[in-house]
Amino acid sequence: MGELPGTLGAAVGVFAGTNIDDIIVLTVLFLSARAADQPRPWQIWVGQYAGIGALVAVSAVAALGLTIVPDPWVGLLGLVPFALGVRGLIVTIRARGDGQPPAPAVATGLAAVAGVTIANGADNISVYTPMFRTIGLTNSLITVAVFAAGIAAWCLAGWWFSSHKKVIEIVERFGHWMVPGVFMLIGAVIVVESGVVTRLVGQ
Repeated sequence: MGELPGTLGAAVGVFAGTNIDDIIVLTVLFLSARAADQPRPWQIWVGQYAGIGALVAVSAVAALGLTIVPDPWVGLLGLVPFALGVRGLIVTIRARGDGQPPAPAVATGLAAVAGVTIANGADNISVYTPMFRTIGLTNSLITVAVFAAGIAAWCLAGWWFSSHKKVIEIVERFGHWMVPGVFMLIGAVIVVESGVVTRLVGQ
């Protein structure tokens, strides 16, 4: 991987492969920003950079041989988006009881966006760690730069998807149920696929 084109290509492939599901999360967040004005678009951008930056930092530290969070337990981070979804669902149910469905806001600030990003990408650590361990410092820095550009591209894609008329129409009709449901589903998938439930039951 000493060649620059090879490093760039590998970095693009790794970022796209490990973050493809993040497009869905970003689209939902930007739809929420359009409908409810929260989270603010800048909070989504900064939250994405903070979240993925944290994942990269943990992976880099782990590549040096230091484990911050034992791999078997990172799946518990899935409880973050699940809890946000439950909260949004409760708000929706209460508001409908008053006859006024709320706008579909779930993550309402920078910290929530970063938390969802970290939870949704926690399993990426298992990919990033061996990569950083084997490609060396220079190529690692190039890879991080590619990731930074990738985050911007992902945010722009999420914003673009959220601007489609048909998508907006669907969210206006069903968003107050759909957005919390998506977050709950994402959280459940993270927890189940990590196998953390099996470990807890087996203890």
